[in-house]
Amino acid sequence: MGAVVYAGVDYREILNRAEKEADVILWDGGNNDMAFIKPTVQVCVVDPHRAGHEKMFHPGEVNVRNSEIILINKIDTASMEQIWECRENCRALNPKAILCESASPIFVENPELVTNKRVLVVEDGPTLTHGGMKVGAGFVAARRLHCKEIIDPRPFAVGSIAETYAKYPHTTEVLPAMGYGHDQIRDLEDTINRCNADVVVSGTPIDLGRIIKVLCNVHICVRRMSSIEHCSKKYGHNCLSLFLSLSLGKKI
Repeated sequence: MGAVVYAGVDYREILNRAEKEADVILWDGGNNDMAFIKPTVQVCVVDPHRAGHEKMFHPGEVNVRNSEIILINKIDTASMEQIWECRENCRALNPKAILCESASPIFVENPELVTNKRVLVVEDGPTLTHGGMKVGAGFVAARRLHCKEIIDPRPFAVGSIAETYAKYPHTTEVLPAMGYGHDQIRDLEDTINRCNADVVVSGTPIDLGRIIKVLCNVHICVRRMSSIEHCSKKYGHNCLSLFLSLSLGKKI
């Protein structure tokens, strides 16, 4: 999108510099962190696949309570029960907030290569481990594309990957991409190649092919696109401002 990204520890100085360059400043709190600056508008994104988490954890609950806009995303893959639970929890925590919903479409490179194939699904590690998810976008994509089989990676896990499965037993059908050091990356590579899959479907934020050597011939990346990103591609970079203005009923 051509946006400038500021990073550092002195947020007053970062804000002073950003204000000289940008009309709109977007704070993205890592790990659900609260904003270190006082926002004009606060938007909280809620994941219905983890319905109930919005009232279980700090500072996620604080963000729900403080936001002018609450956006429930991924409604195209969540169940109605999950979406409804999120709605009710958010209304109870913050009845004054504007509640919006959006899809997060899943896009797959070369989808025809997944159909009728034995597939190993690799998902974002933190999403599965302390994030509490059983599967991610890669698993959903493989099922939708009618793969022949999703390989259970647990019998092939080695080293730190096997330890991860023991620590997080809810993770069963997919391989968590744990790669925080040389040893974990090596264990991840060995586990993937021991699975002997026809296709490796990766739902990780980065292209695993850049850091490990996958022996099977096909490695396919899966990603979700937010509604804001989709609209930005179609209508231009002012889409975020347009979304906020329409939600709040005033120009941003």
